[in-house]
Amino acid sequence: MKILYQIAIIFGLCLLGEIMSALLSFPFPSAISAMILLSIALFSGILKIDHIKEKSDFLLSNMAFFFIPAGVKVIEHFDLIASFWWQFIVIAIASTIVVFLVTAATVTLLIKVEERGKRQ
Repeated sequence: MKILYQIAIIFGLCLLGEIMSALLSFPFPSAISAMILLSIALFSGILKIDHIKEKSDFLLSNMAFFFIPAGVKVIEHFDLIASFWWQFIVIAIASTIVVFLVTAATVTLLIKVEERGKRQ
């Protein structure tokens, strides 16, 4: 019964994210809306990590499974993509480098903030 409760919470937040995105006057991804709602619920204490821990751990450990439909769609439309494949490669490499740099800068900043907090 606990697993059904956790699934209901996660899917309920996804549904609320869909509703929020549909009500907005501009396009906004429903997954982002759901993550914002989840963050608000966790930070405000409305929702505890124990309420969703088991099911979220399961979903995270099986995340690769959820990329299969996207991969299949890429293969289905490969004839369209083949004409500008090199642009995909450039974008993938550039975005990977940007993500690495932003992550490194964020970690460095957080380490400095943490060290400063320890000294005071």
